[in-house]
Amino acid sequence: MKTPNFYASGPIDRASHLRTDTDWITEQLASPKSVLIPLWSMKSLVLEGRAPSAVRVPMSRGLMFGADTVVFLGLLEGVAHFAADFSGYEDPPLEDHGRFMDMRGLGQRLGHEDGSLLVYARGAIQWHMRHQFCGTCGAKTESREAGHMRECTNADCVAQIFPRIDPAVIMLVHDGADRVVLGRQAAWPSGQQSVLAGFVEQGESLEDAVVREVFEEVGLTITDVTYHSSQPWPFPSSIMLGYTALATSKDMNVNFDEMDDAGWFTRQQVLDAQNSPETSTLRLPRADSISRRLISDWVNQ
Repeated sequence: MKTPNFYASGPIDRASHLRTDTDWITEQLASPKSVLIPLWSMKSLVLEGRAPSAVRVPMSRGLMFGADTVVFLGLLEGVAHFAADFSGYEDPPLEDHGRFMDMRGLGQRLGHEDGSLLVYARGAIQWHMRHQFCGTCGAKTESREAGHMRECTNADCVAQIFPRIDPAVIMLVHDGADRVVLGRQAAWPSGQQSVLAGFVEQGESLEDAVVREVFEEVGLTITDVTYHSSQPWPFPSSIMLGYTALATSKDMNVNFDEMDDAGWFTRQQVLDAQNSPETSTLRLPRADSISRRLISDWVNQ
């Protein structure tokens, strides 16, 4: 079995059977043994340093009064953990505990447990922020089931809204020998390249999406579409589904409406970028991403 990607397979027990136990949830929200994972303006509270760590704040009634949204995340070693959003504060609270930082700037500087916990909390809170109103009738919605469902407040509607994940395929296309396809977006830093990716559309399988996206972005036909692994990516709400594929054509036709550029790169070029990033003109994706994992597994095989 492959080693899990970063952010995946965290140790928390989501304990979904407890989400509808309102008495138990109320008890945990009043218990000083419970733990809060705070967010403010979609930033996570961390203790800074060479190896930053997630700040776990002991539950307090006064603190809870200031939270806009609270979500039961689950149990860690039997202790209830809750995500809490404090974005209603003009200035960041809890600064005596740590600093609120963007998860996208932390990456693998965090440990595996902290990384998976913080992206879970971030994704849960962001979902609530984006679903304050009913998509059916437009009325306001309210949190239910300890933050894992929202319900329309319109008595004639009462639609139930559950968290949605946006599936995206991400694929390493190779020539069966020594070359791999990498491309870039215009907004990326100079020299940075990554594997191809795109969202799954209605009515297509994951494998269909891989084939379509590769042809749309670089004009290549492929075969041997093979699943590799997946990764939660709540920036804002994706699940990345990783694949490898063998190119059956070699001449690219880059779609410059979607890509800034793309091309074939040799194994040696990728190895140089991996082992000597300070001298290589090629910059690989961030280390916590499945795109980097796909590249590393290919180049080191």
